[in-house]
Amino acid sequence: MDFFRFERDIPFTRWGKFSMTLSLIISIFSVYFIATKGLNLAVDFTGGTVMEISYQQPADLNKTRQILSGIGMPDAVVQNFGTSRDVMIRLPAKEELAGGNLSETVMAALRKDDASVEMKRVEFVGPQVGDELLENGFLALLFVSLSIVAYLAFRFEWKFGVACIIANLHDVLTIIGCFSFFQWEFDLTVLAAVLAILGYSVNESVVISDRIRENFRRMRKASVPKIIDNAITETMSRTIITHGSTQMVVVSMFLFGGEILHNFALALTIGILFGIYSSIMIASPILLLLEIKREDLIKPVRKPQEEAVP
Repeated sequence: MDFFRFERDIPFTRWGKFSMTLSLIISIFSVYFIATKGLNLAVDFTGGTVMEISYQQPADLNKTRQILSGIGMPDAVVQNFGTSRDVMIRLPAKEELAGGNLSETVMAALRKDDASVEMKRVEFVGPQVGDELLENGFLALLFVSLSIVAYLAFRFEWKFGVACIIANLHDVLTIIGCFSFFQWEFDLTVLAAVLAILGYSVNESVVISDRIRENFRRMRKASVPKIIDNAITETMSRTIITHGSTQMVVVSMFLFGGEILHNFALALTIGILFGIYSSIMIASPILLLLEIKREDLIKPVRKPQEEAVP
């Protein structure tokens, strides 16, 4: 059902040079920030101690942070976990303290302020484990990207696979670039969001690619830019409804999901917005640069040769 109807095709391909230039600038800045500032990696990747503690009453997170700062741990991450009485504390690795001694030091300081505090769980993540998580995460990104290219090349044509993966990698690079520039914490939930965006964006690309293939069969006398503009315009209603409803849920998680879902929802928000942009304003100009044509999708039917007359 089309809630949003467009009487005329929107000339997306006409803006291709501008969008490609803008995307190139964004990508260059993202690479620059990643190379110079790096990522603010969480304990999941750098190693450290994760503690779950519980209070008898709703926890005062600011007071907990002040107590940890007082014992020389100002970089500790303190956030609610589950209920308002449950707190998760993430502590970076300390050379002078082992995992067990570090947790005991923290609990001793917290019990001076509130004797009812209880430790529910403590885990120590070594630097080697963190390095393996980081390496496996980026290997997952690589394998997902290659799988997307193979799928689109098999279903449509290799030019669609190349255009789609460039657009999707632009989304990933933008998300990581934003986290590098603002030094937001990059943890496993953010990595999960990046992988989710890859799968989410490819769905939009598949829908547009399928409509382009249909238009090549239906609009036999139209030019390639006209075919692509028509395909994108006809899917705009679906794009607005699908991405709009998804963005509403993600924004709700961002506003009301608490600290645990904050960075996850933030990465999804950036990825969805740029996913729409890249599927329309990056993939389509790349198809034109690769000189997509009707013969790439519709193979000519060969007529059977007439039998030779004896």
